[in-house]
Amino acid sequence: MKFLLVFDFDHTIIDENSDTWIVKCAPEKKLPNGLRNSYQPGHWTEYMSRVFVYLGDNGVKEDEMKRTMTTIPFTAGMVDLLSFIGKNKELFDCIIVSDSNTVFIDWILKAADFHKVFDEVFTNPAAFSSTGYLTVQNFHTHHCAKCPKNLCKREVLKEFLDKQLERGVSYTQIAYIGDGGNDLCPVMFLKKDDIAMPRQGYSLEKKISRMAQDLSPVECSVLVWSSATDIMSYLKVLIKK
Repeated sequence: MKFLLVFDFDHTIIDENSDTWIVKCAPEKKLPNGLRNSYQPGHWTEYMSRVFVYLGDNGVKEDEMKRTMTTIPFTAGMVDLLSFIGKNKELFDCIIVSDSNTVFIDWILKAADFHKVFDEVFTNPAAFSSTGYLTVQNFHTHHCAKCPKNLCKREVLKEFLDKQLERGVSYTQIAYIGDGGNDLCPVMFLKKDDIAMPRQGYSLEKKISRMAQDLSPVECSVLVWSSATDIMSYLKVLIKK
């Protein structure tokens, strides 16, 4: 009996978007219009690369970024949920699949002492250059037409499960916890014994309910949550079964 919990990060574990939060470090806490308008759909990582260059050009250093990022609030109930998972690690494998980056997620999880809860984090690789600028790269290349160019979460999940099978690990149930449009692709991959947990009022929930209305519902069961305590209640029932 082992369960896999797959978490998105922005607006799921934390109650904000880490990439837009970093703008608090910019002069006057905003970006110039030209930079802001340079984003092209599906090319978020390239856009963030330009944001990081702008911050570097304006003398924003690593320690200031780190201080700013570790003030992001966790989503309601999330601290309790992650503590609960941490105490029951023999039952739960836990991964993050996120369009944020390794530096931000690492800072935030370590500051709250939650890094040990997660077995693996799949996100865009980031690092500080020798000149002190933060750089970020696409997580991988893929051929999924539905997902942003840098990350198909279904592919990440599928590869992880294949690797686990090679190690002799299979899961009784997969729970996918997320909020965004790019979480739909992995949710469509889930089987009937699995569960999707979309955050209430966010794109993923809207997309799943639209599919149900169009009579093409997702195969897995669905639990909508507004606080992470909803997720914890479900998991407590699950492990008592």
